Amino acid sequence: MVKLSVIVPFYNVQTYAPDTLRSLRANASKDFEFILVDDCSTDGTADILRRARDDIPGTVVIRHEQNGGLATARNTGLDASTGEFITFLDGDDWLAPGYYERLLAAAQDLGCDFVRADHVQVTGRARTVHRVPHGLRGVPFSPREAILPPDRTTSVDYPYAWAGIYHRRLVDRGLLHFTHGLRTAEDRPWIWRLHREAESFAAVGLLGVFYRRGVASSLTQIGDVRQLDFIRAFDQVIDETARDPEADRLLPKAVRTYAAVMAHHLNSIERFEPAVARKLRSLSAAALHRLPQDLLSDTLDSLGDQRAARLRRLRRRPVPAGTVPSVTTGAST
Repeated sequence: MVKLSVIVPFYNVQTYAPDTLRSLRANASKDFEFILVDDCSTDGTADILRRARDDIPGTVVIRHEQNGGLATARNTGLDASTGEFITFLDGDDWLAPGYYERLLAAAQDLGCDFVRADHVQVTGRARTVHRVPHGLRGVPFSPREAILPPDRTTSVDYPYAWAGIYHRRLVDRGLLHFTHGLRTAEDRPWIWRLHREAESFAAVGLLGVFYRRGVASSLTQIGDVRQLDFIRAFDQVIDETARDPEADRLLPKAVRTYAAVMAHHLNSIERFEPAVARKLRSLSAAALHRLPQDLLSDTLDSLGDQRAARLRRLRRRPVPAGTVPSVTTGAST
């Protein structure tokens, strides 16, 4: 039986894919499978993955005929996976040798629905350790309780899918798939759903994932319209949390996080093309009108002068009638 399925989407990363694949080779085991999803790459990535299929034990390569984005590629991998446990990696990141054996052992020892792990962020030559914002280490805990408090950085603010390992029962419960079509912030509704609906999780201090920042082809570096999908992603977070039995307790955190991410994008609006920048302002203004206004007012009072002032200006902006629909219900995954 396969113990661990590793899902790795690739899209036009021929420069970095060899490092990723070498690190998978250094993590191979007879009961691991590596599901490599080529999301319709147009460079040499497909050829690199074909060679890896013969070189790395347990490797399966799946190619999309159309580019669907990271969320859809991960879902393809999930649908093809057979492991008792599941984890993710991005096609331009890499691993320390033997890391997955240690991560799997931690998950088996703890017996939780999912385990979250620290990681190393790599920007050029600089390396920085980023830790799960959860104080208890190696102790099972309620994921729902780890969402709060609203005014602190918590586990839902550490959304990286590849920074953890997940039991297959989460797939069976419909909790591990991503929202199809989201081009960015796809991990935000995902991490919130896990924390609201899973029964147990733990944080561990394992280091072994190296997350490459500053890649020119990464959506975090490209100021095009796909970046604006964060609006749809957080609308989904707000909608699903509003329908939770403990909405009164959890919504303040969701609203605050949405406002903070919105302010972040507006603060760097100069990196967007003019038409996209205009769309960012209009979509953000409409989103602010959709949020629960009492919670939004409380959030702006506590955000800090610069971010709050920027959002208050947008909030006062007139929004044409019919352009502020209520947050959608029943968002599909």
